Amino acid sequence: MSQIVVAALYKFASLPDYKDLQPDLLALCNAQDIKGTLLLAEEGINGTVAGSRAGIDTLLTYLRQDARLADIEHKESFTDDMPFYRMKVRLKKEIVTLGVPGVDPNKTVGTYVKPEDWNALIADPDVIVIDTRNDYEYSIGTFKGALDPATTTFRQFPEYVKNNLDPAKNKKVAMFCTGGIRCEKASSYMLEQGFEEVYHLQGGILKYLETVPEEESLWEGECFVFDQRVAVKHGLQVGDYDQCFACRHPVSAEDMASPQYIKGISCPHCYDKLSAEKRASIEERQRQIELARLRGEEHIGDNARKYSAIHKQAKVKKIPSED
Repeated sequence: MSQIVVAALYKFASLPDYKDLQPDLLALCNAQDIKGTLLLAEEGINGTVAGSRAGIDTLLTYLRQDARLADIEHKESFTDDMPFYRMKVRLKKEIVTLGVPGVDPNKTVGTYVKPEDWNALIADPDVIVIDTRNDYEYSIGTFKGALDPATTTFRQFPEYVKNNLDPAKNKKVAMFCTGGIRCEKASSYMLEQGFEEVYHLQGGILKYLETVPEEESLWEGECFVFDQRVAVKHGLQVGDYDQCFACRHPVSAEDMASPQYIKGISCPHCYDKLSAEKRASIEERQRQIELARLRGEEHIGDNARKYSAIHKQAKVKKIPSED
């Protein structure tokens, strides 16, 4: 097992004192040499952090001592190198941005469905299955029969619902996302819009891929993740996708065989969207990375390239973190 533990965590909880929680939480993380980003809002906490086994356990114990966070969700992966440069605890309006005032999963939320019960639900012909993730995530894998909202940010989801769904016709709706946070908030929104039966996958796709045997799975393809793995398969095995440095879009072996793919500079998804200034900047950065490799050194940008899908975003196409 690698020595660095990467923990993705979230919990919708009423935290009216969230601003007061920031300094002590930041101090604890710094004392434990934990790095990454945590978001605090009145609706809860969300983020991804990395540190030693002891450090991450100390953080989780600290959070769970607060009765409001006692059952906080978290998922782990492991790496040999620290994926973050510093520790940040940010104050936000929302821990996952839907952009609709008043939507609060702490007040109303859909029905949680365990991974082992998910297949039966989405096999029901009366159930509309919606992928609440974005287009680049859907493009490399989703559940059989799931609808693609074709969104580029979660903020666009309410508009999709408004234009494509009807509470009078779509009586049963099942939703899912990577780790559970987006579909949980989306379920709250849809209940407020008058949808009667709203379900969401507890623990998200990751918990499903970890729990449900591949031979019984209704998942097709791979699951995009917001860390150095890029994508995972059943059993959370690392997938076959890489990631374009310029736009953060996952790239397949076929993409990398394209003449539009230039390692570290462009891919078929962004080659015609880069400004001359942006392209020059990326080319120089790649040149410095290659020079560092020739000297047997690790360029700081090379490490960032592997891990910065979570926090460093390109101007070409913004791919944010989920949960």
